[in-house]
Amino acid sequence: MAPRVQLEKAAWRWVETVKPEEIRQEHIELAYRINLPACKRGACRRNCKGNPNCLVGIGEQAWLGEIDESAFHSIDDPNSERREKNTFVGLTNLGATCYVNTFLQVWFHNLELRRSLYQCQNSRAEEHDTESDYEPQSICEHLQYLFALLQNSNRKYIDPSGLVKALGLDTGQQQDAQEFSKLFLSLLEDTLSKQKNPNLRNVIQQQFCGQFSYVTVCNQCGRSSALPSRFYELELNIQGHKSLTECVTEFLKEEKLDGENRYFCETCQSKQNATRRIKLHSLPPTLNLQLMRFVFDRQTGHKKKLNSFISFPEQLDMGPFLEEKQDEKCVYELSAVLIHRGISAYSGHYIAHVKDARTGDWYKFNDEEIEKMEGKKLQLGIEEDIAETVKSQTKKPKCSKGYHCSRNAYMLVYKVQQEESSGPIRTNVEVPAFLQRLVDQDNHKFEEWCSEMTDMRKQSVDKGKAKHEEVKELYKLLPARDGEPYEFIPLDWLKKWLDDSTATKEIDSSRFLCSHDKLHPDKVGDSRKVSMQAAQLLYERYGGGPRLNESSLCRECVSQRCRVLRLKNQLSEDYKEISNLVKRTFSGAGFWVGKASLRSWRQLALEQLEEDEHETAHNNSQTNGQGPHTNNSKEFSSELSECTEDEMKTFNEDIVCSHGGLSILETERKLVSPEVWTKFREYFPKAPEFTQDQEACQQCLTMEQEEKDNEAVSKMMALDQKNQLLNLFHEKNRPALTKWPQGTDVLYIVPLFFVDEWRKFIRRPTKSSPVSNVSNTLLLCPHGGFMFTYDSLINGEAQHSAVAKRMGCDQQTLHRGPANLHPLLETDYTKWLHHPVHHST
Repeated sequence: MAPRVQLEKAAWRWVETVKPEEIRQEHIELAYRINLPACKRGACRRNCKGNPNCLVGIGEQAWLGEIDESAFHSIDDPNSERREKNTFVGLTNLGATCYVNTFLQVWFHNLELRRSLYQCQNSRAEEHDTESDYEPQSICEHLQYLFALLQNSNRKYIDPSGLVKALGLDTGQQQDAQEFSKLFLSLLEDTLSKQKNPNLRNVIQQQFCGQFSYVTVCNQCGRSSALPSRFYELELNIQGHKSLTECVTEFLKEEKLDGENRYFCETCQSKQNATRRIKLHSLPPTLNLQLMRFVFDRQTGHKKKLNSFISFPEQLDMGPFLEEKQDEKCVYELSAVLIHRGISAYSGHYIAHVKDARTGDWYKFNDEEIEKMEGKKLQLGIEEDIAETVKSQTKKPKCSKGYHCSRNAYMLVYKVQQEESSGPIRTNVEVPAFLQRLVDQDNHKFEEWCSEMTDMRKQSVDKGKAKHEEVKELYKLLPARDGEPYEFIPLDWLKKWLDDSTATKEIDSSRFLCSHDKLHPDKVGDSRKVSMQAAQLLYERYGGGPRLNESSLCRECVSQRCRVLRLKNQLSEDYKEISNLVKRTFSGAGFWVGKASLRSWRQLALEQLEEDEHETAHNNSQTNGQGPHTNNSKEFSSELSECTEDEMKTFNEDIVCSHGGLSILETERKLVSPEVWTKFREYFPKAPEFTQDQEACQQCLTMEQEEKDNEAVSKMMALDQKNQLLNLFHEKNRPALTKWPQGTDVLYIVPLFFVDEWRKFIRRPTKSSPVSNVSNTLLLCPHGGFMFTYDSLINGEAQHSAVAKRMGCDQQTLHRGPANLHPLLETDYTKWLHHPVHHST
């Protein structure tokens, strides 16, 4: 199909040979493109703009075939949020809380800690009414509820925001994970120490606390002193080491104290060279080993991450490192590896590899996602780095069987090896009844949500299927066959009807109406011609209006457009013809035309034709000239008479006065022949018309005469005042405060502003208004007294004019002159001289 512009030109090509009064139905149908061929599916890549018969590419492609149910809704399957059988529950990342989630998963899998937490007294949870949501308060209550949900929730993952908020953590800022571990265990130890049950008060110490001592030996006397200490984790330096054993060995190695670091020996009573080392005395059931990957860089003043590989065993024998083994169990099994992905100490992502104490299987805990690690995936401590190029990756060293290597592991958790006879008794942790009741309440809420989402999905699918059937039925009926009744439907409405993402509103054709309440010719390209049967079904189902059919083709708009297009075509020829006719002399009566209009009529005509061509529904653009063919020009307001040629909008408005009559300025208008005026009327049918014998506006003539009379009076008044006050006008022989006229004791003060205004009137009486008021109030202070001192007037700080009192004739000339001023302004030279300060009166 031809482009829209070509379609529009073809629709109006007939106007070149047809006059407006000769228009027939066939011309109207051509203008509305009624008989343009309809496009076939596959022939057009997109909908043809400008062809009302094109019903291709409006969104029907999505409906005319088999449609998968998932296309009818945007709701994910709620069962995707359900916990799968024999899997663990994840934790939501609240922004930058992945480091918290990893520790929570590790502590949850510490069965002794979980069992002890379940035993903590919680009267709030025990007495809670399940009609309302349970909201824990203390850290212990939060952990209890969180662990119970992690154990028996039906959800795939749960939200830890309650605990995070109780800890006062910023969810948008990543904290030091190793520091968080220490602080949290310390806080938990303090919380449990307040429990009434004595078996719970020392749970943290029993699980995580070991003992070592700092032993110092004097090289001089051999005296040995020990400083015992407890530890909850061992902080191991990894710089320069390749294995965990090397790190532990360095942690316990002997240190020399010499030079400035010499030791003060109590026996020698002086500083002596000595040696110091750490001696391990006892180890906890859960051994936390912190690999110091995040260290302070002295050169940059910031922390940095050490990305060197460290190998660590699945089974760790701590016997060789203990001083006194006795009967203590020294063999540990790896139970968790905490990992930091990323090459920077200030960003990255935290993940935990945790061993299930019941089955011995390993799982990767990555916030909401949990994955079982088996086969080739069982590579503990190995995770791809974030934002690291392939070139920068260091080759992983080979590890012996039973060992793992990691460049990202920052904490290793070992559990003391249990005897096989311990069996499932110690691995079975039951959720207490009071907590299980809260878990059941949350599971019930989750099941209700799943049911609600499932219903919403089903409703969307049912609605989509019904819409599918409707579209398939109606789209076949849309095309209007030749000779059958038809109607016009807005194209954008049809597109929205076929767009399932938007709700279908009622059909609105009101914006397609012309000023005659019919279909505007310019809007036919934005509407589509459909069969009356299809239109009837659409209006029955969706409502709206007004309905536009074949009787809605507007003959008046087509005629107007025909006239405009014909005039545009002949404008150049008419311009030449009128230019020649205006130059010729003619006999008989003529018509008045403004000279400004004559100069710019071609541009005005072009603007008028463009305006007529693009006039829209219910908002016909005003044509040049208002009112009928008579000189009904009173609708032109006063601003028309003030319009310049550049601002002129209406032909002949430049000779219309503010009263709507013919302007009295004959120099601004010109007589043209009836032949020329007839031509102008074709372009400006509503322009103001003034015949040659029409009189100029009587009101303007009267005002002009009055203005001349007033100018004469003003001239006489100015001449009279100038003669009487000649010295004042020329600023000659004026009295001064420093040199008073002889025999004069009193002078009057008037504002300089008054004198300047008076002189302006005298010089240009017809351009300025007479001065009727001296306005001496300018010289008064807020209290009504004179605001200047004598000294200020002498120094010229106040602008004034002194007029001698003896000039009585001067005073009488100005009706409100000095003779009528406030008496307090009468200035006595003697009094002023003796009272120079207080002259506000």
